[in-house]
This record gives sequence, C-alpha cells and structure tokens, in this order.
Amino acid sequence: MGMLVDGVWRIDEEVSAMQNARGEYERVAAKIRGTISEDGPHAPAAGRYHIFGAHNCPWSHRAFIVRNLVDLQDVVSASIANLRRNDQGWWYAEGLDDLEPVDGQLPLHRVYSTSDPSYTGRATLPLLYDRHLREIVSNESADIIRMLDGPMAALGNGGAGLTPAAQREEIDAFGARIYAKVNNGTYRCGFAASQQAYDEAFEALFATLDELDARLADRRYLMGERISELDVRLFPTLVRFDPVYYSHFKCNRRRIADYPHLSGYLRDLYDIPAFRQTVHVALYKRGYYGRSERLNPSGVIPLGPQLDWDAPHGRG
Repeated sequence: MGMLVDGVWRIDEEVSAMQNARGEYERVAAKIRGTISEDGPHAPAAGRYHIFGAHNCPWSHRAFIVRNLVDLQDVVSASIANLRRNDQGWWYAEGLDDLEPVDGQLPLHRVYSTSDPSYTGRATLPLLYDRHLREIVSNESADIIRMLDGPMAALGNGGAGLTPAAQREEIDAFGARIYAKVNNGTYRCGFAASQQAYDEAFEALFATLDELDARLADRRYLMGERISELDVRLFPTLVRFDPVYYSHFKCNRRRIADYPHLSGYLRDLYDIPAFRQTVHVALYKRGYYGRSERLNPSGVIPLGPQLDWDAPHGRG
C-alpha cells in the first residue's frame, strides 16, 4: 500500500504502516470533506457527479445502497475498482472524461492528484467526484450518503429520509459507536499486531453485536419501524461477517447467523431490492482472501460458508 506525497505516489514501508505502537490498527481519517449545495461550488445536477468505489469495500457499499434507495443510478454515475489492488493501489480498467487509463489502468491516486496536484495522503474509497470542476467533493462515506439522500435527492425519488432531523443527534452518536466497535472493529481485529490490541477489539466488537441483537428484539430496524442511515451503515459489515470476517479477521466468537435478531434483521434488509442488488459475496471473498498475503499467504479462497439470506425473516 502506498500514498501520495505532494501529489507524487510513493510506496515504502514507512507510509504503508497502519498500526500504532500498541499494535492497534488505525484507519486514516478522510481528509476531503466538501459538500453539494445550491449556493456552493458543487451544485446539485444530473450527470455532474461520479462515485469511485469498489464492491469489496464496505465504505463504498454504503454509497451504492443509498444511490439505489434514492433512485440515482441514472443521475450519479459510478466506477467499480478492480478486485485486486496492485502497487498503485485501487485502480480502474476504464477512464472517466479526460482521465484516461495508461496501459489499461487508471489508478485512483490519479483522481486525487488531478483534483489537488499537491495532495498528501492515502487514496481511499469511496470518493465523490465533480466532473465539471475536475475535483473531489468528498472521500468520507458518511458525508457522501447524506449528500445523496439530501441535496441530490430531488433528482431521484425525493429521498429515503434516512436521517430525520428529530433523530439526527441520536443517529450521529449511535453511528459513531457502530463505526468504532463494529464497522472498523472487524478490521481492528483482523489487522491487530499484538494480542492485547486484538483482545480489546474482539471484546468491544462482540459486546456491541450483543447490544445490537438485544435492541432489535423489539424493533424492526435500529431506529424503529423505518429504515435509517444506521441500517445502511451496519448492513455492509453484516453481509461480510460470516463469509469473511468470522474466519479471515478472526472474529470467531459467534456468526451473525447465531444471533436470533441480528440474523433476521440481516435477511429483512437483504429482502429489499436496493440492498440486495449491491451484495456480491463471491467478490468479497476473492477481494479479501485473494489479496491479503499477510493474513492468507496461500491465497486459497474458502468455498463456504453456506448462506441462506432468502429464508423467512419474520420481521414484517
């Protein structure tokens, strides 16, 4: 893995390290936090914005779900990265506008350096790109999904109402916990470089999953009877958990299938076309197991487990 330094792509051990002195995995915070608004440089418009994402990236998965929920597939275009990153990081086989592939590849870092020739940082996904101004609007998935269900919603079906104003404070606080303990918690288990770091991440992950299972015992979705942003945030982790995180990231106390309420909730969300259409389990396994030399040096991709997300969920 590499990063851009003053707009130049660099690959070395120093910039590749993502663990701190305690062996804890540390995810780099998003650095580009622009917004779409009627009175700003990025105004809502059909055909103007493009999502660079990847099927095996759970953060991109959020954006694709909301794009479907708000019916923006013909309004906001998207590119899907190759499953296997190389020494150039994430890359695409097809270009966009004047971003042309070289030798069949458009590295994501070129989108970053096109937007800001002096950019320093990792080239992460997803990102929302303004084709008119040739610059990145945001590389923070939480911001992107709110833009799609906010200022861009009028260009689709009017919006899914994922973050009601009356619940926004609770959604923000609860979403931060889900991110730290579950979404990123699985990665903190998988990429821990010390036993203590792994143990702490593992206990926090399963304590939170236990809490979520109990919460879902008397409500259909995390905030009640309507889908919210929290459900969109949690779903990408849940669909990857049993086929990938349970074994590959050593998150093996329980499967999601072992939780009575979380498992039904997962099947309930999967039953919604906007969610189901974004799920690609075979690609997740190839993407995680097939490119992680440290965690899976053989590169062998497991055939299991058997998943039955079409079973009745009983939550209607």
